[in-house]
Amino acid sequence: MPELALRTVEVTRYVVPLREGGSLPALVEADDNFLYVLKFRGAGQGLKALIAELVVGELARQLGLRMPELVFVNLNEAFGRTEPDEEIQDLLRFSTGLNLGLHFLAGAGTFDPLLLDIEPQLASLIVWLDCLTLNVDRTARNTNLLMWHRELWLIDHGAALYVHHAGAGWAAPRPRPFPQVKDHVLLPQATELPWADAEGRARLTPAVIEAIVALVPDDWLQEPDVPAAEQRARYVQFLTARLADSATFVAEAEAARHALV
Repeated sequence: MPELALRTVEVTRYVVPLREGGSLPALVEADDNFLYVLKFRGAGQGLKALIAELVVGELARQLGLRMPELVFVNLNEAFGRTEPDEEIQDLLRFSTGLNLGLHFLAGAGTFDPLLLDIEPQLASLIVWLDCLTLNVDRTARNTNLLMWHRELWLIDHGAALYVHHAGAGWAAPRPRPFPQVKDHVLLPQATELPWADAEGRARLTPAVIEAIVALVPDDWLQEPDVPAAEQRARYVQFLTARLADSATFVAEAEAARHALV
């Protein structure tokens, strides 16, 4: 099994809130002197959003896609006491402990599908990943793609794996259509989906999936009366089953793309 690890940093300075969506992420400085976009465990989406961010972000990295470095960010209990904004103060208080940070890409711009064409294999691999992980949040309205140094970078995967909010039995293998692929911002350019399927299946071996899921801290796996190991096993089971049935979601994406033409 490959050895994967995330660094852990300590927040030293709260720079500014990023008031986008409902999660209230923030730009923070850490003790390694780098800036990070901090996703809080105490935000409305809860810990499962952090699990999705971590798992899908690292799946993307294993596929060779560009992802900002993910780090565990420890937030000290006393950190928010001097924060004057009560909403932010509450968020900081409820987020004591391990959170998740993405390395801040200073100067990056939002990807504009009307101005930029993406190479078909890259577009296809991103669409394939989002089909695999049921990522509903890569649309023209909210691309969650950045251009940095003329390269395309992926961010914000907290809305993926949404079925893990469904309670017991969510990971059981079953047909799961993904009709939302029709709204994917890169679908028109994803003309190499069979290639992406072969590439993705070759890179995301069972050992790789297990290693990625093993990164999830026990502290984030808080389903009552279910051991952390069993909760991790559900993510492995779900992703393994999705991979085994990749021909189905590839055909679905191909049909949706042809319908756009």
